[in-house]
Amino acid sequence: MTALSPYVFDATADNFRALVVENSIKGPVLVNYWAAGAGPCFVLMPRLVRLAAEYRGRFLLVMVDTGRLGRLAREHGVTSVPTVKVFLEGRVVETVHGAQSEAEFRRVIDKHVARPSDRGIAEAVNAFERGDPERAFAILREAQATDPGNRRVPLAHAKLLLLGGGLEAARQLLEALPQGEQDAPEPSALLAHLEFLVAARDAPPAADLERKIAKDPDDPEARFQLAAQLLVADRFEDAMRELLELVRRDRAYRGDAARKGMLAIFNMLGEGELAARYRRLLAEALRQPRGP
Repeated sequence: MTALSPYVFDATADNFRALVVENSIKGPVLVNYWAAGAGPCFVLMPRLVRLAAEYRGRFLLVMVDTGRLGRLAREHGVTSVPTVKVFLEGRVVETVHGAQSEAEFRRVIDKHVARPSDRGIAEAVNAFERGDPERAFAILREAQATDPGNRRVPLAHAKLLLLGGGLEAARQLLEALPQGEQDAPEPSALLAHLEFLVAARDAPPAADLERKIAKDPDDPEARFQLAAQLLVADRFEDAMRELLELVRRDRAYRGDAARKGMLAIFNMLGEGELAARYRRLLAEALRQPRGP
């Protein structure tokens, strides 16, 4: 593992998982995908190194040379450089394309580094796991009131509501976020997961859905409902297979719900062969002409 400074590291194929995925359990890791022939990369790199020094370990910065690690970059969906991905808790929570300003990266970093109100999130999760959701939600409301800028609080609130079956209350929280933040990976994944839960709850039995699809393979509602039931049963690959077929047949269904659903599942699965394989299949499907 090569350390470029106490907080900046150079990734290799062998150390990426330990350096990025495992370290992101403890705090945010910014991964800078760069290439030697791209001028903007050399504008951005010193900017990020300065921020890493300023924040003094509140996040780690990892450099990925796409010239040496092209396969790794492709597996992570990197198609242009510079691209910066923020990893937290083992998965990508935000992506920034291009040599954005230092102020923009400071805004991104501040969203993900630890804040005092994060303690309220941990206390709320503990209360929920002890079987006291009322106490958990009260703690989160207090944390939101004292630190409204911490977007992790409403996301944690929405997650616990989803776990407790409060689907509509979770939807209200997520849809109250600014539109730009709703489109970020974690809120977007939660909204997609919510749609799956609602679809699975309202769907007929899986056997009926399979018969409907066999009779009419272009029935998008039946295919989406079946994918939702498969996902709720933790049959991730089967769910992705149905969603991929829906992407191929009807991209317009529910505002591109099949593609968004697959992205949500990738977010749940984290880094791994299954997610990487279906990312490639999804990319191939998206290159085909759009369905009705």
